Amino acid sequence: MQNATLMASGGTLIVAAAALAYGCGSGGGASPGSGKVDAGLGDAGEPPIEGGPSDSGVTDAGLAAARAKIKHVILINQENRSFDHYFGTFPGADGIPNDGGAPTVCSIVPDGGGCLPPYHDPDDRNGGGPHSASAFQLCVADGGMNGFIQSAEVGSMKGCKVSGDPNCLLAAASSVMGYHDDREIPNYWAYGKSFTLLDRMFEPVASYSLPDHLFMVSAWSATCTPANSPTGCVSDLVNPGNAAHTGTASSRPEPPDPEFAWTDVTYLLHKSGVSWRYYLASGNEPDCEDGAMTCDAGTQHYLNPGYWNVLPWFDDVKSDNELANVTDTTQFFTDLMGGQLAAVNWIIPSDALSEHPTNLVSTGQAYVTTIINAVMQSAFWDSTAIFVTWDDWGGFYDHVRPPSVDANGYGLRVPALTISPWVKPGVVDHQVYSHDAYLRLIEDLFLDGARLDPATDGRPDSRPKVRETVPALGDLLTEFDFTQTPNPALVLPACPSGVDTVFPDAGNKSPCQP
Repeated sequence: MQNATLMASGGTLIVAAAALAYGCGSGGGASPGSGKVDAGLGDAGEPPIEGGPSDSGVTDAGLAAARAKIKHVILINQENRSFDHYFGTFPGADGIPNDGGAPTVCSIVPDGGGCLPPYHDPDDRNGGGPHSASAFQLCVADGGMNGFIQSAEVGSMKGCKVSGDPNCLLAAASSVMGYHDDREIPNYWAYGKSFTLLDRMFEPVASYSLPDHLFMVSAWSATCTPANSPTGCVSDLVNPGNAAHTGTASSRPEPPDPEFAWTDVTYLLHKSGVSWRYYLASGNEPDCEDGAMTCDAGTQHYLNPGYWNVLPWFDDVKSDNELANVTDTTQFFTDLMGGQLAAVNWIIPSDALSEHPTNLVSTGQAYVTTIINAVMQSAFWDSTAIFVTWDDWGGFYDHVRPPSVDANGYGLRVPALTISPWVKPGVVDHQVYSHDAYLRLIEDLFLDGARLDPATDGRPDSRPKVRETVPALGDLLTEFDFTQTPNPALVLPACPSGVDTVFPDAGNKSPCQP
């Protein structure tokens, strides 16, 4: 059926009755041609049933091969994009359902505006939409996956100047239905075609950046009472750490900064003598330190804890005397050249490099490409697995209903890539993952399978679930084949022709300098 579009009075784009025939449901299931099985959602996007930990099928011999080949893990964490927004038309992926190229899904435009399907958006600068815990509920719309524009319009009622505010809308509400392809993000698509693309990577928590960055290192987001009690913590998807980061902590005697008392994975790494680094790019952060709706952007620096620099607020990092492992991203290149790459590495952007709306997509892609090129051209390429992902959906449309594993999540799908000489090339992996899968892989490779489990990790906390063992979670090691001919390095141009690549320091806003 042809899309029938009209301009309503006042210039608002609507989709006429012809588009309503699409229905605004969650869309179809996995696409063929990936060489992987669909591990859980089915055509209707139904959540998998909970049970005991799943068996990934990785044998002892396979795990031994993985430990022999992969000596370094690099996790590059970008910001605020959904899977359909970046890879919704990628061949073989479970992308935007369509009939002859015309989308068969849409999102309701409130007040009788019809139902707007996804559309190609060539703009380098995108607005995005709210991505708080309440926005998640509006977007998912009880499983209909058609509330994205409604959520964006709710955000438009707020006067926002700071891009990181999870309740903000920064462009027209309809912009959340836009998607990109290899015309705007050619390098990301090239990585997907040459290595492995994951089309079932869900944000681990149904909320915004701070809870997700906490899950990325600890598989939990909580508030603890008293603040230093690991067993006094309860899940908190809105204001973890007693809301101290917003300046609105309760009247209880709490510290001036957030304090995270539960256990993060660096505790296990430290206990086992496994090296780690958390690299943070200097620049601006998009979040108001006092929780206000508008403010001047704060300064992001590895010495300043923040939404994207959470490890310095963890009690175990401080007690282990490992705060020095949090450092500037420029040190990553120094470490590479000096042969000092740690076993486990997180790389976190500044606002300008993050792809967080309204920052340029091209700048973020150039930054990520610069990092990957440096690894591929180093002595570490043959022994490294690089994982690229995005922290939350940023308000952008996605058609797949997230599985529910507990009260905290999962959240919406985000893009994810696995890049390594040993990953199966040209594969779209349909297994269900969340960012907890990165912790599981780190634990299996470097910690003999030890988990962030209060019963066994030696530092009990009150987390409701051991997230690395939920049955929905796939095993990233199944993406690898350590008997294959190693994939060659794929060094790509980070910047347009005639523009030099200069990794940004505190004075640069882009890796591409004329």
